[in-house]
Amino acid sequence: MDEMEEGKHKFLEVVRGVDQSVQTVIPVTPSNSLFLISLTKGPNRKFITVSEDDLIDLPHEASIEVKITKLITEVVSAL
Repeated sequence: MDEMEEGKHKFLEVVRGVDQSVQTVIPVTPSNSLFLISLTKGPNRKFITVSEDDLIDLPHEASIEVKITKLITEVVSAL
């Protein structure tokens, strides 16, 4: 598994940790070094942008995990 796949896998784990009913779509490749990620719960959908570097570093950097978890928690609570 390469760095990007590890990061995507960790991102999905974080989302499941916040709310297991949220469906997540992560693009295969970034656009301008950003991933536009879709989070859907029931009929509601929100998009968040996550930098390529943050996604790559997510499995290894606790500070990035905290930042991403906070972002996901805020978005999911708005769904």
